[in-house]
Amino acid sequence: MPDSNSELSDLLSSLPYSYEASNNSKEIKSDYERFEGKPVSVVGRIIAVRKSGKLLFADLLDGAGKIQAYFDYSELGEEKFESAKRFNAGDIIGVKGKVFKTKAGEVSVKAAEYSLLSKALRVLPDKWHGLQDAETRYRKRHLDLIMDPEIREVFRKRSRAISLMRKFLDDKGFMEFETPTIQPLYGGADAEPFKVFVNTLDEEHYLRIANELYLKRLIIGGLERVYEVYKAFRNEDIDSTHSPEFTMVEWYQAYADYNDMMKLAEEMLQFIVKGLFNTTEITYQGKSISFKAPFKRIIYLDSIIKGSGTDLLKLSDGELIKFAEGKGIKFEKGKRTRMHAYDKLFDLFVKPGLSQPTFVIDWPRESSPLTRSKRGNPELVERFELYVGGLELANSYSELNNPIIQRENFEYEMKKSKEGDKEAEPLDMDFVEAMEQGMPPTGGLGLGVDRLAMLLTDKASIKEVILFPMEKRLKS
Repeated sequence: MPDSNSELSDLLSSLPYSYEASNNSKEIKSDYERFEGKPVSVVGRIIAVRKSGKLLFADLLDGAGKIQAYFDYSELGEEKFESAKRFNAGDIIGVKGKVFKTKAGEVSVKAAEYSLLSKALRVLPDKWHGLQDAETRYRKRHLDLIMDPEIREVFRKRSRAISLMRKFLDDKGFMEFETPTIQPLYGGADAEPFKVFVNTLDEEHYLRIANELYLKRLIIGGLERVYEVYKAFRNEDIDSTHSPEFTMVEWYQAYADYNDMMKLAEEMLQFIVKGLFNTTEITYQGKSISFKAPFKRIIYLDSIIKGSGTDLLKLSDGELIKFAEGKGIKFEKGKRTRMHAYDKLFDLFVKPGLSQPTFVIDWPRESSPLTRSKRGNPELVERFELYVGGLELANSYSELNNPIIQRENFEYEMKKSKEGDKEAEPLDMDFVEAMEQGMPPTGGLGLGVDRLAMLLTDKASIKEVILFPMEKRLKS
């Protein structure tokens, strides 16, 4: 190593700008018979170095896996061999040479030429112990990816799942469009937003909590099948299933309802799972889960009544809240309505048992200001949530397209906001006016990509499937 920072900087600046690799580790090792004795060029990060007399072995990690580089003093000569001996774990190198197997049977590239491509100035974590502390793993994800091949596979699988998701929707005639991340009004979900200030406009705006109202504008505009994979931001909890910044996919289809959305959700999840695993079954947290359609359906209120063993419909609002508090449930300020009580009782009595894919359908009217009434029962709305492995995975409606009722629902949400509910939706008159131009009957669905990734990779925490999860800043 150079003796001064200046010399070190000169060394780093002198390193190659690029390096052409002919093949990756997986190609060479999986088809050894074809490559044996043939010259190749490989690149990778050294994750282990072993010295044995006049031989040097370096394990190179590339994007496809690991392969051994073999340095022989008798072939390289003293100067080149001594230079190679100065390689350390963490360095990135390129090696050219012929493919062979060592006496131990290890597929290797015998170095005829090599190049240092990047010098690691910090030591990698211990090979055997890696990064044990979860918080350190999240803060230093680059090291987590270097040290743990299983972590790399988690995020490859997540990426492939999103690609399959897009392919499924594209093949069904949907088109992906981009909607605003910074919005003058937030909407499309019950959530507290992040506020941002736009200097040029001298106005306070919001990071989107959902893209729903914008995609519906596209439906009104005549784009009949639309979707977006996007980042949403909600100023809420950080726990095993929630992150303030997360990924969603939402799609909307004109002339469809929530029954069509159930069918589409079944088909898409089967397509993704089969595309990843070549089967419709996975294991999540020790339980086998089948994505074979049709999924089970249960009615929201009926499931709570059955789970609690009490006819909750006979209780007044006050009695219902008192009943919930008697079960250990606590209510936040501004969130003591009948619907809040139902939600918490559902989480207590029903949600933990929803291991197999289950549509929870037909919710109380007050739960969904953007949803059409249930046909035959105006006290309910045509909404479902999809649960898998105890996780809420998706939310869907037969979308409300009556602008008069939509405005009334928004006004009710404003009343809730004045009473202290920070998650109530604001009155979006621009959206109401768009609806007044005529909105076709529409089905829509939003699905949590991070939670789907949890299921597909058998992870119990959402932080394990978000590359750079939010963490409290360290004090300097």
